[in-house]
Order: sequence, then structure tokens, then C-alpha cells
Amino acid sequence: MDTDTVPVTGVDELDAHLGELIADPAMKPTVKLFDDVELQLNEANIPPLIPRLLPKITEILKQYQQDPAVLCSLAVKLLGPVSFTQVLSMASEEALIQALRSPAPSANLLAMAILEKAARSPADAAILAMMNNLISAFITTWLSAPLVGVGEKGTKVLGDLLDTDCDAPPLSDGVQSSTTLNGMEIAVPNKPPGQGLMWRRIFHDRDIYGLVLSLGSRGPHQSAEGGLGEQQLTLAQGRLLRLTPRLAALNLAAISRTDFPDFNERYVSTASGDQGLLHFVALHMVDKEDLLMHLNLIDFFEEFVSLQRITPYSTFKMDTLRKLMKDALKGDNRLRSAMTDLPNRTVPEEADELRRFIREIMQL
Repeated sequence: MDTDTVPVTGVDELDAHLGELIADPAMKPTVKLFDDVELQLNEANIPPLIPRLLPKITEILKQYQQDPAVLCSLAVKLLGPVSFTQVLSMASEEALIQALRSPAPSANLLAMAILEKAARSPADAAILAMMNNLISAFITTWLSAPLVGVGEKGTKVLGDLLDTDCDAPPLSDGVQSSTTLNGMEIAVPNKPPGQGLMWRRIFHDRDIYGLVLSLGSRGPHQSAEGGLGEQQLTLAQGRLLRLTPRLAALNLAAISRTDFPDFNERYVSTASGDQGLLHFVALHMVDKEDLLMHLNLIDFFEEFVSLQRITPYSTFKMDTLRKLMKDALKGDNRLRSAMTDLPNRTVPEEADELRRFIREIMQL
């Protein structure tokens, strides 16, 4: 007998236990029942269990009063082969928002795992882009969740969604290439472009774009508008620093401009015209008096420049980079030293090209 077809033992007991949890939301789960079943799950035996177990888990999560970690872990495993649109037939937008707003990290991660499914195709990403309340809840949780793992998951999910949905030309002209950024390999296949709806939701929706800036910004508006505490603000800024180089590689123009220049007057200490998220993150977001954040900013510039080196040449790109570097280097000798030394810390076969590129954008 094929081992993949062996029945999952303990399903009847777990099914009955789920019924008990529905009847009594205050009941503590029997963790062993969940663990025993989850450890047996594979691609072959999951599908018949989805209609049996997942609706009950969803019902429990709506009213559960205990730590939902074991429930969420099993749900993520069961949802593995399920598409984004199929999930939407089982869990409403409001249920996903509720999971994102939950104080339980496991519920946040479950919701993000579902949103991640929309990155599998431009069509699914476009569907998600229409759910502005869900996107708002996701952005808020991504930047405000105290658990590092939730922030890292959110960074990956948002990056993948915008990658799939990007309607700009790929980084290479039909040629497979890849680079590594923050430990994540970014492959650039000759893939069809997306519809750009997710990009428009994030960068052209006034409420969503304003939310991103407000959660990453410090200043008088912070306390007045329910901004983040100092420690969480540091985490939020780190998440923006981590994501932005990837977005700049996908569509530099989209994050170099904004439809809402009045936000720059609100969240930026100096007048910056129609400059977009890139300039906010690179020039205005970080307090350089905070040594740790200044080091994070330097890491950002190293990753940003390394990735821009492999993107196609354009006058717009080079002009943007020269101006950005000129502004960033003013009075920042630590950054200047790090950028000058960066080629010495890269792989030898790329060092000379990187050195020439840095000299060009630093106008040395």
C-alpha cells in the first residue's frame, strides 16, 4: 500500500475535540491531538481533511478565548494546497481582518499565510488589491506587531505580492537572473507582468500610503495620531528599510514619486516636493543620532546600491541615485566610508563593477 494513502490516525478524536471547542470557547485544547494529526499530514492526505476540519477550526477561531497557536498551526498546514480564491470561500475578509488584529501572533501569521497565496498569480494579487480594509489591517500589523517573526513574514508577503503584481518591465530582458537580499534570493524570470493594482493600492491610495508613512515616522503627530512607541517604531523602520531595496529594484519610479506631496510636509522635516517612499526611508525616516538605526540605514544603502547595480541602465535611474546619494552623504562620514569600502566586502568577481558603479553615483 502506498504510504501516502494510509489513513491519518487520530482524526476522529480531533474532529470530536473540535466540536467540544466550538461548544465551549473557554476550553483549553488538547495539544497532543493536534500535534499527532499535523505530523502525519502530507500533500496526498490533506485534501479530504480540508472540508472536515477547516470549517470547524474557522468557527472556533472566531470566538476562541485561549491561545490559538495549535489551531493556527494546523490551519496553515491544511491550507497548503488551497488557492487564495478557495480560502475566500471559507473565510471572509472580515475574518482575515480579525485574525490580523488579534493579539495572538499565531493568528497574525495564519492571516499572512493566506494573503501570501495571492502572490501566486497576478489575478489573485489583483483580487486582494480590491480589499482595501484588509490591506490596511495587514500594513498595520506588519509594521506594529511586536514579534519579529510576524514582521519578517509581513515583509516577505508584501514583497512577494508587489513582485507578482508589478507591471513594470522585469529586471532583465527575458533572462533569468537572481540576487540575494537580506538572505532572500530574488529570482527574475521572464515572467508576464502583473496588473499593478497592488502597487496602486499601496502607493496611490491616500489612506494606505499615509498609514505607511505614519507608522514609520517619528514626530509630534506620533502620539497625537496613535503612533508607535519608541521600541516598536524602531522595528517598523527596520521593516521598511528591509523591504524598500527590493521594491526599488522592481519599480524605482513608483517609489521615487508620490501623488501626495502634502504628506512630505507632514512627515518629513524638510520640503521634498513629490519625492516618494524611497526618499522618506533613505533620507528622512531614521534618527541618525540613534547608532543602531544609523547602522541599519547604512545596511540599507549597501543593499539598495548593490541591487541597483544589476538593474537595467536608465538616465532616470542614474539621476535618481546620484541625487539620493548626494543628499544622503551630506555630513554622514560613516555612510561615505561604508559605501567606499563596500566593494572590498563583496565577492571578488563583482567587486570591480560595484566599485565603478559606486564611484559613478557618488560622483567621485
